[in-house]
Amino acid sequence: MSNEGVALGSILTHHARRSPSGAALILGDVRVGYGELDARANRRARLLAAHGVGHGDFVTVALPNGLDFYETVFAIWKLGAVPNIVSAKLARPEMDAILDIVRPRLLVGVPPEPGVPAVAGDRGALERYSSDPLPEAVSPHWKAMTSGGSTGRPKVIVDAMPARWNPEEGFLLQRPGDVILNPGPLYHNAPFHCINMGLFVGATIVEMGKFDALRALQLIEAHRVDWVTLVPTMMHRIWRLGPDVLSGFALPSLRVMLHMAAPCAAWLKEAWIGWLGSERVWEYYGTTEGIGSTMISGADWLAHRGSVGRVREGYELKILDEAGRERPVGEVGEIYFRPRGGAGSTYHYLGSTPRRVGEWESPGDLGCVDEDGYLYLSDRRNDLIISGGANIYPAEVEAALDAHPAVRTSAAIGLPDEEWGARVHAIVQPVEGAALDEAELLAFVAGRLARFKLPKSVEFTAEPLRDEAGKVRRAALRDARLGEAARQAAPS
Repeated sequence: MSNEGVALGSILTHHARRSPSGAALILGDVRVGYGELDARANRRARLLAAHGVGHGDFVTVALPNGLDFYETVFAIWKLGAVPNIVSAKLARPEMDAILDIVRPRLLVGVPPEPGVPAVAGDRGALERYSSDPLPEAVSPHWKAMTSGGSTGRPKVIVDAMPARWNPEEGFLLQRPGDVILNPGPLYHNAPFHCINMGLFVGATIVEMGKFDALRALQLIEAHRVDWVTLVPTMMHRIWRLGPDVLSGFALPSLRVMLHMAAPCAAWLKEAWIGWLGSERVWEYYGTTEGIGSTMISGADWLAHRGSVGRVREGYELKILDEAGRERPVGEVGEIYFRPRGGAGSTYHYLGSTPRRVGEWESPGDLGCVDEDGYLYLSDRRNDLIISGGANIYPAEVEAALDAHPAVRTSAAIGLPDEEWGARVHAIVQPVEGAALDEAELLAFVAGRLARFKLPKSVEFTAEPLRDEAGKVRRAALRDARLGEAARQAAPS
């Protein structure tokens, strides 16, 4: 192993040699060893090479979670190419926009239209290709993740790290040989990053395919899972199983439950700490761009309730106002990070430009720090609702709404108001089969929010408001309602 680590195209071979019987993946009743996954990825790499994929090329992967997905990503690394991960369910306009930005050598999945160079994700054509090892190659960028951002305009975040990793170096409290549950969609950065990092250190990945609250607990117990990352939406669904169900799961093997990717309501975080204990509940806040991150244990969170932690080693953090001046302790401003290597050292964009002030870069979030340097998030800068001159953070309103036992999830957006400039409009997805009316819900929320933050209107919907990673596109929800209002106001 070089000082720079093992090439990702060879890392399956590395673990197969050290632990020939070690399982890389568990998918239902199927166990796939490191040697078998390596051989499958070799075949698939040769298939991709036959379609022209070579060193430094982008390959767009539009596959659901499953064995084909894992094989394909490692096959791309074996060729020294760069995996660009997208949802297999992307609408055609979004897929077209991403392909136009990336210009990949190949798409793995169903092409949006004829003429796009593509291969299917199935293994029908693989048998004629050899499973023998390939010459070592190192991708210049280990991943290129796709983000719609809060505006819905696609951008691609090309990671600056070459495709190498030290197989003894665990990521975010992972340890070599851990059993790790993946409950999330691999086209999102958090599960893609964390789950592949687990494979880099020889972990066994228990792949759910699609999240189900009860099944997640059953898999953790059945496979003695050590480490899992959840998003608050998943935490909420598990907690809603109720005390009778949760009391049946002690989860003794679980060392780390790490949540990330979206703000977590304080009451929900506190509930999980009460259930699992403060030593097992962790939170991570960071960016796909890798410009900075924070982390906090459950014990530290109880001492700094609501915080997402202090900046991690290798990064610096500042809170700046709109003029680029540093905000005092305790006052909200825009969050800016600086990585040790300086601006632009961790990634570059395709299809977008960074928001920088000198060497400092913002993820677009608002927050403040306390006197001990702990960061507290407020909300996305673009989602802030200003009503009557007062700042209202949608995440705070949503946390109050989601605390109601009949609410599955919610989104708070600002709509135009002649008197206030903007009013809070709540979109609520009730729990299936639950009876919920506006007056009762607002009375419940009134006990948790200041009066000026209360929703002025409530809309109930059966449609999911958040994706599988717990993210909500408030801008898209707002635009849809503004467009509908404009259509209704137009003369017939």
